[in-house]
Amino acid sequence: MKFCRIRTADGIVPAAVDGEGTLRSLAGHLDDVTSDTIAYGGLAPLEALVLDDLPTLTAADGDYAPILADIRRIFCIGLNYADHAAETGAAIPEMPILFMKVCPPTGANDAVMIPKGGTKTDWEVELGVVIGRRTQHVTEEAALDHVAGYCVVNDVSERAFQIERGGQWVKGKSCDTFAPIGPWLVTPDEVPDPQALDLFLDVNGDRRQTGNTRTMIFSVAEVVAHLSRFITLEPGDVISTGTPPGVGMGMKPPQFLQPGDQMRLGIQGLGEQRQAVVAWQA
Repeated sequence: MKFCRIRTADGIVPAAVDGEGTLRSLAGHLDDVTSDTIAYGGLAPLEALVLDDLPTLTAADGDYAPILADIRRIFCIGLNYADHAAETGAAIPEMPILFMKVCPPTGANDAVMIPKGGTKTDWEVELGVVIGRRTQHVTEEAALDHVAGYCVVNDVSERAFQIERGGQWVKGKSCDTFAPIGPWLVTPDEVPDPQALDLFLDVNGDRRQTGNTRTMIFSVAEVVAHLSRFITLEPGDVISTGTPPGVGMGMKPPQFLQPGDQMRLGIQGLGEQRQAVVAWQA
């Protein structure tokens, strides 16, 4: 199933997406989509619902909120596509490069704000992996059994902060609005192979990124297993698994986002995001 959270005049309503792409309200069947409700297969009983019998939600009813009410942590994997590493002049990593996004997640279509002092704000379409059970020292063979679902992530980055201001990458990855996640949480039964998904990103209607998860250096299973050796993963954690080539930093000459720009990005079967880029405001 495809789950989401819709902002309405009466608050956030949990919803599912039917086979025609129509939003169906889960009010009365689910209070909210949270780290607790997704844990250990907690959404599975909802698969018995006949979605066509549920009330519809329209665009007039609101917009997408982040896919979980309480995303716990956002782990990110850097340089996980060989062709992206090449465009940035970086060596192929020998093991997954880990950093964090510590900004609050935003909805799929919420505006992206260039940070105060930012001059090199960049785009990155990525496959997001949502953990659904406590995960410690899991094997690669069992890793996907710990996944509650998949989603689209735009790992927005301020390259000047990330690269030119010293230290680790976190401060260039964690500015306000830099974590659009969604629109949907798609359960694994609808994603039989997470290593066979097309990704794209457009800026102002021009294609910037085109890729497929099969070209990841480290697969989803490898990434989950690797992280679980060092960090206990919990339900509600999100792993953003890296971006294919075509980021602004890799263009010749480099190109970065400006106020007024429009981004559109998506992943096969996981939905699309659309974000307006706005100037910084307190």
